[in-house]
Amino acid sequence: MDTQEKLPELSIFFPFWNEEKNIEKVVTDAISVARDVAETWEIIMVDDGSTDKTSEIAKNLEKKHKNLKLIALHPNKGYGAALRAGLEHSQYKYVVFTDGDLQFDFSELTKFIEKIDSADIVIGYRKKRKDEKIFKRLLLMNLLKVWDFVLFGFYFRDIDCGFKMFTRNALDQLGSLRSDGAMITSEILAKAKKKKLKILQVGVEHYPRKYGLQTGANLFVIVRAILESLILWSDIHNGRI
Repeated sequence: MDTQEKLPELSIFFPFWNEEKNIEKVVTDAISVARDVAETWEIIMVDDGSTDKTSEIAKNLEKKHKNLKLIALHPNKGYGAALRAGLEHSQYKYVVFTDGDLQFDFSELTKFIEKIDSADIVIGYRKKRKDEKIFKRLLLMNLLKVWDFVLFGFYFRDIDCGFKMFTRNALDQLGSLRSDGAMITSEILAKAKKKKLKILQVGVEHYPRKYGLQTGANLFVIVRAILESLILWSDIHNGRI
């Protein structure tokens, strides 16, 4: 698609959990990009049971902009549950999400738009990760690649990169998702592989987190991801998906 030609319609959503210092800039930046790339658009703010002022700020933003919508989950349910809520409430032909922690530049959406007409799903990969405890993060990322290849037979450069774009047709074929934790991205890709959807990859910049806490490498998140992946493997292996 020519990036000078606007998308007819676009749903954007962000999962937030205790992002009071990030949410306003994330959403304001997204509004600017959305106006440039889409004729009709919406931004969905998914607050996953935040205990700070994230929800309060989101409510104020929603009042100021008619294209914004807040979905509040209570209590905190997990990254996968937040993504599911965003996907389920997105109504337009194209759907994109990024994490709500300002570690991505949302203007790079144009790279995804350039590829989406040739794909069902476009997934980002971080060209150079800028996380804290980077060795641990890279180790977990590579272990996930091996784990998913063994269980589901797919390989991508950055499976859990929080910047992905979908066509409505792809989401309809994926059907209901059920992972509550970080394994949601593997569930999406495993189902996409089974449905023979075309997935393209695009490199994006990654920035250090300035505010808030990273939770993706804590023990609870890892254990839940392992359990959810084994359930997913069983469902696919036994023909329930």
